[in-house]
Parts: sequence; structure tokens; C-alpha cells
Amino acid sequence: MASREVADFMQGRKQTKMLSRKLKNAMLSVNAVLADAEEKQLTNSFVKEWVDELKDVLFDAEDILDEIATEALQRKLDAEYSTTAEKVLDCISNTFLDIFVNEIEPKIKEVLDRLEDLTKQKDCMGLQVGVGGKQYPERVLTSYVSESDTVGRNEDKKKIMDLLLSSDASGNERCVIAIIGMGGIGKTTLAQLAYNDTRVEQHFNLKIWFCVSEEFVVPNVMKSIIDQSATSSAPSTEDPEQLQVILKKNLTGKKFLLVLDDVWSEKSRHQEFLSQLLHYGTQGSKILVTTRNESVALAMKATATHHLNLLPNDDCWSLFEKHAFRDGSSNANPEKEKIGRQIVKKCKGLPLAIKAIGDLLWSESNVERWTNILKSNLWDLHMKGTDILPALRLSYKYLPSYLKRCFAYCSIFPKDYIFKKDQLVLLWMAEGFLQQSEIETMEEVGNRYFDALVSRSLFQKSLETYESGFVMHDLVNDLANFVTGQFGFTRLEGDNSKEIGRMTRYLSYFHGSSDNFDKNIEEDLYKAKQLRTFLVLDCKEWSEIKMPRAWGLKVLSLSGIRELTELFDSISKMKHLRYLDVSDSFIEGLPDSICMLYNLQTLKLSYCVELERLPRDMWKLINLRHLQIDETFNLKEMPIQMDRLKCLQTLSKFIVSKHDSGSSNIGELGKLINLRGKLLIKELQNVRLAKDALDASLKDKRYLEELVLKWNPLEEVLGISESQRGVIENLQSHEKLKSLTIYYYGGRGFPDWIGSGLHSLSRLNLMYCKYCSALPPLGQLPFLNELYIYGIDGVVTVDQEFYGNSHSLMKPFGSLKLLKFKDMSNWVTWENLGAENKVETFPQLEDLYIENCPKLRGRLPVYLHSLHKLVICNCQHLEGLVPIDSFPVLTHMKITECNNLESVVLLEQHEHDGLLSKLKILVINDCKKCDLPMHQQFSSLEELYLTDCCDSLVSFPLDLFPNLKRIQFNRCRNLQLLEQHGVDSAILYIKIYKCPKFVDFPRGLCAPNLATFSLNDCESLRSMPDKMHLLISSLCYLELINCPEVESFPEGGLPSNLKQIVIIRCKKLIANWKGWDLQILTSLEWLEIVSDKLEDHVESFPGGLLLPTTLTSLKISSFGNLKSLDNEGFQHLTSLVKLVINDCPKLRNMPEEGFPASLRFLRIWTCDPVLLQDLRGKQGKEWLKVACVPNIMIDRTQIQGYEWSQVYNMRSPYEPPPSRYQF
Repeated sequence: MASREVADFMQGRKQTKMLSRKLKNAMLSVNAVLADAEEKQLTNSFVKEWVDELKDVLFDAEDILDEIATEALQRKLDAEYSTTAEKVLDCISNTFLDIFVNEIEPKIKEVLDRLEDLTKQKDCMGLQVGVGGKQYPERVLTSYVSESDTVGRNEDKKKIMDLLLSSDASGNERCVIAIIGMGGIGKTTLAQLAYNDTRVEQHFNLKIWFCVSEEFVVPNVMKSIIDQSATSSAPSTEDPEQLQVILKKNLTGKKFLLVLDDVWSEKSRHQEFLSQLLHYGTQGSKILVTTRNESVALAMKATATHHLNLLPNDDCWSLFEKHAFRDGSSNANPEKEKIGRQIVKKCKGLPLAIKAIGDLLWSESNVERWTNILKSNLWDLHMKGTDILPALRLSYKYLPSYLKRCFAYCSIFPKDYIFKKDQLVLLWMAEGFLQQSEIETMEEVGNRYFDALVSRSLFQKSLETYESGFVMHDLVNDLANFVTGQFGFTRLEGDNSKEIGRMTRYLSYFHGSSDNFDKNIEEDLYKAKQLRTFLVLDCKEWSEIKMPRAWGLKVLSLSGIRELTELFDSISKMKHLRYLDVSDSFIEGLPDSICMLYNLQTLKLSYCVELERLPRDMWKLINLRHLQIDETFNLKEMPIQMDRLKCLQTLSKFIVSKHDSGSSNIGELGKLINLRGKLLIKELQNVRLAKDALDASLKDKRYLEELVLKWNPLEEVLGISESQRGVIENLQSHEKLKSLTIYYYGGRGFPDWIGSGLHSLSRLNLMYCKYCSALPPLGQLPFLNELYIYGIDGVVTVDQEFYGNSHSLMKPFGSLKLLKFKDMSNWVTWENLGAENKVETFPQLEDLYIENCPKLRGRLPVYLHSLHKLVICNCQHLEGLVPIDSFPVLTHMKITECNNLESVVLLEQHEHDGLLSKLKILVINDCKKCDLPMHQQFSSLEELYLTDCCDSLVSFPLDLFPNLKRIQFNRCRNLQLLEQHGVDSAILYIKIYKCPKFVDFPRGLCAPNLATFSLNDCESLRSMPDKMHLLISSLCYLELINCPEVESFPEGGLPSNLKQIVIIRCKKLIANWKGWDLQILTSLEWLEIVSDKLEDHVESFPGGLLLPTTLTSLKISSFGNLKSLDNEGFQHLTSLVKLVINDCPKLRNMPEEGFPASLRFLRIWTCDPVLLQDLRGKQGKEWLKVACVPNIMIDRTQIQGYEWSQVYNMRSPYEPPPSRYQF
């Protein structure tokens, strides 16, 4: 209200000015007793009612003052924007102004009357000024207490670790384990300690963490497990059956640990879901549940429980000391230590209470304040219907008033919701909680407030491994909801326990998609006339977009709603709006009326992939501070006069226009002096003159951290552009820039400032600057951590200039950890500075990639003592590698398409045994001359993939690879044997593909953990390993394809754990199928048999082939003489769900009694034409046999049901995923 606009507005309006002053004074008067009232309301319901009425009228008062400020701002801007001709309408404008004044003055009087009544009541209730105590200044925060800072839980952790790493008492290795304890006792922390232990990492193939909270929503759990277990991007689906199939696929064959944190459900269907998950995994899979209630552990059928007890006194004091005396020992202040020990006793052994009160006391340097906290009556105050800890109530009580508002606002987040620091600060700013000063921006104030709440343990870093951010403990969330009361409201799907009322100011919706949920929203928005915040959180699908009609709204977030394609023009009525988020929607444009929102501070449009334009008059949004438009691929230009947005701090993208287009040019960036964070400048080819680039003043933008300069690749047809050299010279950034990316620059050389003027640069990307003939001198950049060089076709030699000043004492590339060269079509030589000058280069380099550099010759740099990962792809002329002893800690190596490479180890290193002893993953693809050095020690190797290489490899000695988990041979032309002489192999996965001379496993295969075994196109293979049922007992997936000489399975049959068998074109094996004994495989669910229709003699299926009743999916194909399906054989398959029959040209007869009732999906194609015609026409005897199947597809036509699309292209959950090595 102190702005110049308001002062000008008030001139000549004495009545309004007087009323406004009285209103502010009255607000200050009642605010002074608010701290006392908030404490007394805990025991006095009349005081609580008074507090609610006071907060309500204060909200209204703030709204009135905001109305005046907004009207004043609008009047000022309208006057500035008016043309001379329009100024003749001033008298009309003054008439409207009088109308506004006549409307606002009665509102002020009404609020004053209400405040006056409340002031009289406060005296009757004995409320006193300043009882909350003097507010001391915030202590400067140095750092947060470490999240891993736990005390007194070593024994508890040991017990949980024992349960996770061993079988339970009954011998059942698949089990549910429960940690039980009251709120705030540290259940989640204990689970996290075990989850992050390296022994757990080594013991389980897969770890998953999910916070369940009060509502156990199975699809949400399934999607989270899929996301965390997927080896590639998971398909997006909401269909429960598809989720189930994907989930099964991702967990099958893996020993997993799933942590379900904060479980409340006691429903049997949730226990069945957990049991199902365990069934998917291998022996040893575990689910760890944390819960407050023993009844939950019983309902989940936990085979082991651990009750977490209160912390012992000594541990309580140690934990308190870490938080309350961060600057040193408590011995330095005996008086505080004495008080502190008494306070710790009141925390009753709860770590959350101890940390919160310790953090509070650390911020209180005055001993008197410690005494006041010790003697507070809140320690003994118990409130019905709430489990809020006294220590948390005290922590809130002693928050400064400005932090109280910020904390209470967080009640809009549901329990366990992960929120981002930057997001919350912008919300606080929109609500007016942050005041800018001469030395701090509002964002900096908000960051300080946020850090203060973290330091008091009211916010804590999220423990979720897949999403970073912050959360509030459930009990802290309860506290926020309690102090917010009826002013804040979070609606969860299915939750109707609270009613929105006239006082509701903050409203959020979470995970809603049902029609009833939409109806609730409509009713809520009708009631909430005074809303200030309306947030939609994780609601992807709404049948109809609901917009609030609260014109005083300050925050509106509709992020992630895909159905949102436009905003209504009525949004211009929301003149108080300061935060608008429609990111990740399909919105195509914004209404021009949005430019009337003069208070707007934040506009989020990121990932609006259909957005084509921004409103032309956006320059009128003079208070806009953050404009997020990254990943808006259809946006082609910027609106005019962007340089008038003087407050702008975030501008994620700027598109340079052609001069005749009437939109912004690059010079407009020059006046945006407050830009910070990331800036992408696109279409730089439109900058005609170098001096225009200088006008952008990038060197003066000292808050920018990341800069992307991008020319249009379509313009490269113009050839070399020396004018671009002048442009890029003048786009020099300030020296504190941390990340720089340059795309499609068309000059011959890079500017000098890249190698010498960016001393803080940590990441540099030089992308497809095809005409540059030399790389800039980058070796002396002291903090350069990652360097990507792609598509610089003009570079022939990487010489000493690349390393920088040769006389410097600094090691070249001293901080570089990742270096990647790619698509360097003319690069021939990499000169090695270290070899000639004995200078150590790249001392910290961990990852080196060289991809698609077909002319590169010679060897790589030496002395790479920190290198962990080496990837070389499509370097056809690379003749050899450096001595391997230069890579002593190498763990990942991938060499592909290097036809002149003869070995991954040079001949002169053959005597150096053990040089590859740390290697974990080795991939050699399409290197025809390359051999695997069998003289080396591969004691750490876990994954080996050989493709079209190693022609000298005849026998593979499995014993030389004691820790090998996955092995894949592909087109190894001379491989004949897989030999094993010693102890059991640790192998989990074997695939041998297109190895035409592979014959045998001469000594069998002893691999108790082997889960996947695939033999494909091994034309000489004669037999499977002996005693598979005993020696490969964990086998889950078996595949034999085109192995024509294999006649039978080994004596003793197949392992009983098998889930899927695939037999394709193995003519001798199929001819002897009566001896398969599949009926004893009680775990078998998927079976696929493909014959050779020119040679088989099977007329009835399954005939003599006995199948297990557990089969759920069956596919038979290419049986040239098959005429009928055997009735008895199919009636026996009572679990069968899916049947596919293909390419059986003589098949005419279905089972006499039809298929079992379990069958839901039937597909028949390329079979007898008469049969297919009858089925398509739904007529005849054969149709009657199949008509009861819900979903039927004939050839490519679905003739019955609608669900085939769900399973049509769905792979088996047991089929192994593609090679999962990640480089």
C-alpha cells in the first residue's frame, strides 16, 4: 500500500485515504494479540472462534487493500498507454473511478466495524499484547543437519538387515517384513538406512521405494514400481490389466526389495496384491512395510515384525546435542545444557520431537527463551482428535510471524507430497508473504524462509529415490492443517470428510479423475467465493475443466491437465492473479485479455507442446518475474517490446525474429538486466549485424547460470557464415556462467572467450558447428566437469592447442570427469600432450565416449588413471588402444564397429595379468578382427556381450569369469563349447545366438541362479546340459529356436521353476514331444511351439503332449498337418486365458466341448479357409464351440469383444528384456 501509484491514487480523496489508514492501524492492533490468542484457542473454544473470525476479517482487509493497489496500478498504466486522442475520455474515466471509490469505501467501513467488534471482544477474553514473546532476529544458517544423522538405531538396523538378507524362520524366502512404531519414532529413517546399505544393494537385483500414506491406491503403487523397475521408458497406460502385465514382466526373474512406507490399510485385497508381487519375483524377494499399527502388519501377513522402541535417554541427548548445539559442544554452556536435558525428557524418546525442539533452540541464543520453552504449558496440553506432538506445537509457537504464514500455507499439500523449493517460494510470493528489500529480492527472502523451515525440521528432503524435493512428516502435515483450520483445504479423491465454507482461502485437488470427483470440484468452487489459491496436483484427466469464479484469486495452477486446450477470456477478471501455471497441457494459445493481469508475477507454460503464440501485448505485464516457456516446440516468435518487462528474472527461451516480422529482436534482451537461471536464445541466424548481438548485453547478466546459443540447422545450406563469428564474439557471457551450449554455429572458428573468459564453467556442449576447423583451448578451464563435442566436421586434428597454455602449472582438464566426441566425420588424429611433455592430462576423467568418428587413427590419450567407462563406436580406422595399465580402475568398456581393432589389449600387455580385473561390463560388437584376451583376469566381470567378433574363440571357459551374471554370444562364428570345470557359476542370463558351430556343454552347466536360457540358430547343437532339473533349478525362461539337431530334453526333465518355454523350428525335439513331461512343471504359464509345417506329422493337438494345468498363455504355429484340437487336452487347461493358433492350413476342428471357461482371448489366423469363413460368419458347428470366448480375433479382424487391443502386442512378462547395459 506504500507504493507511489497508491499515493498518487489517494491524492484528493481524503475520505478513502483516512479509511485506508484506519484499516491498517486496526489490523496492526489486533495482530498484536494474535500470538496470545493462538495459544489460548487450544483450550478455549470461544477464543478459537474469535481467532477464526479475526483471520477471516484480516483476509478481507488484505483483499481490500490489494483492490486499491490494483486499481491504482491499472489507472497509472492506462494513463501511460493512452494516446492523445484517448485522453479526451479522461472525464469518463474519472466517472468510473468515482464508482470504484463509492464501492470500496463501504467495504472498508464494514471491515472496520468487524475489526472494532473483535477488538472489544479481545478485552473480554483477556488477550494480551506481545505474550508470544519478542521476536529475535533469525540466526544465519550455515548448513542443514545431515539427513543421515541418526543416533541409537544401530541395533535396530542390524535386526532389519538380518531379516532382509536371510530366510525367515519358516524357510520362506519371499516374505513381508514390518517395522511398527508410533508416529515420529523414526520408522522411515530406519527403513531408509537399510535400503541404502551397500549390502542390500548387492543382495537384491532391484530396489523400489514407495510412500503409500493413508490411501493405498494399488494402480499408483503399480505405476511407481514400473517406473523404478523399467530398463527403458515405461509405456504410459492407466488400464489395470496392462499395468498388471507390465508389472509382472518387470519383476519376473528378479530378486527385489520393495519398501512400502507409511501403510495404513488393513484390507485383504492389498495383502493379496503384495503376495502377488512376491510371486512374480525370484526366491529372496522381500517387501518391507512401515506402519504405526500392529493390525496392519497382521493384515499384510508379515512373517517378521520389528517394533521400534523409544530412544534411550543417552541417545536422546546425543541427538538433541547435534541439533541444538551445532556450533560446538553443550559443555561450553552449562546453563543451557541443564535446561536442555530437562527439555529432552519432555520429548519422551521421539526423534522427530527431539530434532524439532533442538532445531528451535539452536535458533534461540537467549537462555531466557530456553527457560520459557521448558516451562511452556503446551508440553502438558492434550487435544482431542489430534496426535500433534507438543514439541511440534512449540516449534510452531516460536516461529516468527512471517514464517508461521508460510508454514501454514503448506497445508495445501497432501501428506507425503513432494514439493520443490522454487515452486513453493513462488507460491508464497504470489500470496504476498514475501517482502522485497533493497538488499534482497522476494525470491531470495523466500529461499531464506524455506531454509529456516528446513533448519527447524519442519521440511525435510524427500527420501524417494526417483524424485528429488522436500516433504513434511505426516505429523508436521497434521500441524500445518491444524493451524490453517478451515482456511485451507486439500481434496483427495474419495475424501468427503471436510466441507468447504465461506472462510476457505486455499484449495488444492490431488489425484482426481472420476466423475464424482469432478462433481465435488464443481460444488467446492461454487462455495469458495473468497479463494486465493486453487491448485491442481497430479490430476491428469478431467472430463471437464473446472475454473474457479473467485475473482480475488492470486494463485491458479492447472498444470498437467491434458484436456486443457484454451483459457477463458474471463480470466482477465482475476486482476489479483499473481501465479498462473498451465504447463504440461495442450493449450494452443493464451487469450489477449491475459495482458490485463498487471499483478501477474509467474507464468508457467513449459511443455505446452501445442502452444503457437504468446499474446502480442505481454509487455503490459510489468510485474512479470518468471516466464517459463521451455519445451514449447511450436512457439515460433516472441511478442514485441519484451524489453519493457523490467522485473523479468526467468526467461527460459528467447526467439530472435526476422526484422520484418514485427516481433522481438535480440537487442531487447539488453534491458532485461535481472535475468537468471537458464536462457536459450534460438534462431540466431536472424541476427544480421554483430552490434545487434552486443546490444543483448549477455556479459552484464551476472545471474545467468546456463546459456544456450542456437542457430537454425536449416540455414546451413548457405555455407560458412563469417558474419556469425562477429555475432558469437558479441554474445560473450559473464565469467561466472556454469553451463554453455552452442548449436549449429556456422563460423570457421570459435571465439576466444570460450576458452579463456569462463572461469566457472562446469559444462560445455559444442554441437554440430560443422565449419569450425579447430577446437577452442579448453584445458585450462579450472572447473570444467563435462565436455560434449559433436559434429564439428572441420576438425582434422585435436592438437596441443586444445589443452591450452602449455606453460601453465595447472594440469590440463584437471576437473573434467566426462568427455564425449561424436559424429566427427573428418577427425583423424588426437595428439597426446602427455606422451611428449610428460604432463598428466585428464587426471579425473571417469567417462570417455568416442562415437562415429570413422577416420580417427592411432591411440587414445595415456595416463587416464581415473577412467571408469570407455565407449568407442564406429571408429573404423582405430588400430589399437593405449596400454591398459593406463586404465587401472576401468569398470565399463564398449567397443563397436571398429573393424581394424584386433584386441582390446595390445600384444605387449599380455604379460600384465589382472589389468582388467576391475572390469564389470564388456561389450564388443561388430569388430571382426577383435579377440577376447583369455589370458587376462576377469574376476569382477558381471556382463559380457560379444557380437560378430572373436573369430578365434572356440571354447568359452566359464570358470575364468567367477562373477559373470549375464552373457550373450551373437554371431561368434567359431564358438563350439561352453565349458565349466570348477564351482557353481553365478550366471543369471545366457543367450547364444547365430553361432552355427556351437555343439555342446561337455561338462554340463552348474548354474543354480540361471533364470534365462536362450539358444537361437545354433544349427550344430546336439543336446542340452545334463541334469538341468537339479543344476539349473531357478530357470524361469527357456528358449530354443532353430536348433534342428536337439532331439530331447535332458534326463530328469526340465527345472520345475520354469514359467515360460519357447520352442521354434526344432524339428527333432518337436517330433519327440511325448517325452517332454511338461505336466510336472507346476509353475509353467506360457508355452509357444512353432513347428516346420513341411516336415511335421502332428494331426491333433495337444495329442500325446501332456500340458500342466497352470498354463495361462498358449501359442501354436506352423503345424502343416494339424487337423483338430484335442478335446480332453484342452478341457484339462483350466487356467488358460490366451490362445493363439497360426499358420495351420489344415486345421478345421475345434475341441468337441469347446474351450475351458477361463479362456478370454482367442486368435486364429492363416488356417483352413472353411474354418475361418465359418468363424467370421459366426455360423456352423465350429462357431458354437468357440462362441463363449469373450474376445475372438480371426486373422486381423476382431469379431467378438473389445479387449484384444490390450494384449495384442503385449510381450510375455517372463520374456527377457533386450540387453540392459547402459552406456
